[in-house]
Amino acid sequence: MAGRRDEEEKRPGRSILTDVLPADRLNAFADGVFAIVITLLVLELPVPEGGEALVPALLEAWPDFLAYIISFVFIGGFWMTHASITRLTAEEDEVTFRLTLMTLFFVSFLPFTTRLMAGHLVGAGSHLSVLVYGLDLLVASVMLSAIMRYLAWRPELLVDGLAEDDFRLMERRRRSGIVFNGIGVLLALFLPPAAIVVYIAVAFFFFVQPFFYKRILRRSRER
Repeated sequence: MAGRRDEEEKRPGRSILTDVLPADRLNAFADGVFAIVITLLVLELPVPEGGEALVPALLEAWPDFLAYIISFVFIGGFWMTHASITRLTAEEDEVTFRLTLMTLFFVSFLPFTTRLMAGHLVGAGSHLSVLVYGLDLLVASVMLSAIMRYLAWRPELLVDGLAEDDFRLMERRRRSGIVFNGIGVLLALFLPPAAIVVYIAVAFFFFVQPFFYKRILRRSRER
């Protein structure tokens, strides 16, 4: 029994981590992080006090709601793309574990950067706050694309031979969004409102994009 286990651990491409933390546990952990992050986002929204006029108070809080919408849409698209990744992945290895954890690190940072941008969207601190927020979105997006690029390079971890092409297509389609996200970060140094417009466009791009993974969705129904 022990000899068989040793033989399996020496198999090329075999990850010892998969015995310690199976792929389904990693996916469950990722789903939990996404859910907690979205919950924290909504808890940060301001609630007008009882003595305030409700409508003016809500209108005054427009930066908070704008930042919430951008982050919610971004995280929603991020989660759907990650779900597509897990559908095509049969095994995990040390690299995918670490890449996923690094991705979740930047995703979990979003409630802070969202609140930072919302609180300083207007005024002298707008350049820095919008820049920090954009960098968080950018690095998280790059890390997710890194997972797809790595899995395309390791076809033995995938469910079948077609998955490699799916990953390459998914990663290629995300590049334009990442490029525009980078442009938004640069704009934050000079024109924060223009950067916000770019962030909104990129967030909705990443949210809509998973719906075009038709072959992945079709194959998931057949499994």
